[in-house]
Amino acid sequence: MDRRARLATGFVTRRLTVEIERWPVAGAFVIARGAKTHVDVVVAEIAEDELVGRGEATAIYYHGESAESVAAAVRGMAEAVAAGVTRLDLLAEMPRGAARNALDCALWSLESAQLGRPVWALAGLPPPHPLITAYTISLAEPAAMEAAAGRVGDYPLLKLKLAGEGDLARVEAVRRGAPDARLIVDANEAWNDRDVVQEAEALAALGVELIEQPVRAGEEARLDGIHRPVPFAADESCQDRDDLDRCVGRFDAVNIKLDKAGGLTAAMLLAEAARDRGMEVMVGCMLSTSLGVAPAYLLAQHARWVDLDGPLLLARDRPDGFSYDRAIMRPSAL
Repeated sequence: MDRRARLATGFVTRRLTVEIERWPVAGAFVIARGAKTHVDVVVAEIAEDELVGRGEATAIYYHGESAESVAAAVRGMAEAVAAGVTRLDLLAEMPRGAARNALDCALWSLESAQLGRPVWALAGLPPPHPLITAYTISLAEPAAMEAAAGRVGDYPLLKLKLAGEGDLARVEAVRRGAPDARLIVDANEAWNDRDVVQEAEALAALGVELIEQPVRAGEEARLDGIHRPVPFAADESCQDRDDLDRCVGRFDAVNIKLDKAGGLTAAMLLAEAARDRGMEVMVGCMLSTSLGVAPAYLLAQHARWVDLDGPLLLARDRPDGFSYDRAIMRPSAL
C-alpha cells in the first residue's frame, strides 16, 4: 500500500500547522518602495507520524501578499496535505507565490527526513559547498551609503539599492567606500523616466557588473533593441518560467527567488528553462531567516550571482542557521 493510500485509510496521518513569526531587522532595510524594521515570515510544518518537515516563506508585498494572506492560503491546503498532496500537485493546484513556497519546501524537508537523504540529493542538485553572497547596502543618501560600504569594504560583492534620481552619486560614493568590491545594483523598477542606456553606461564605468530590474514589470518593451553595457537581470519581470519568453532579448539574467516562483520545485524548473534560453542565473531571497534561505542555497550552487544575505540583515537568526564569515556563508552542517 503506497503512502497516499495509507493516509486515506488512516494508517498514517499528516498534520499541517502554520505560524507567523516576526523577526527584527538589524537597523532598517531601505529600498525605493520603503523601509522595513522587521519581517513577518510564515512557517509551515507538515508532520507525518513522528517526522516533521518545515518550510518558511516571506510575502511578496508588491503582489499584494501579506503574512496573513499567505498563512491563510497555506491553511486552506490542510485537507489536501492530510490527503497526501505532492509537490507536483502543488504546481497544478496552487498559484505561484509565498504560500506555495512554504508548502513545497516543507514537503521537501519531510521527504528528506523520511528517506534519510539530504534535499540536494533528492533534488538532483550538486553537493553544497560554501558560497560568497552579496551583501546589501540599503538605499540612503550618498554619504550614508559610502559610510555603510566602508564598514563592509572587505566583502567581495556588494549589492546597492537604488531609486532613480541621484543613483550615479550613490554608486560613486559606494565605490569610494569600497574601492575593491565587486558591485551589483538593484534599481527596483525606478528608471522608468530615465535614459536607461545612459544610466547603465555611467555605472559600467564605475565597475558595476549587473543591473537588476531597471524598468517596471510589464514595461519590458522599453528594453527592446537597446545597448546593454552591463548585463540586466529580471526580478519583478520574472516570477517563474511562464514569464521567461517576455524577458528573452531584454534581460541577460534572471533573479530567482523561491517566494516568487512558489517553491524549490518551481525554482529549479525556472533555472533550467533560463539556462536553456541562454540566460544567466542569479539566486536571491526576501528578508528571511536561515530556514527560508536553505533551499535557495542548494539552488545557488551553480548560480553566477548569489544574493542570500537575508539572515545576515536580521538582528538575530535561528540558532541552527547559516554561519556567515563576512561574505562566506555555510550551513551549520558544513
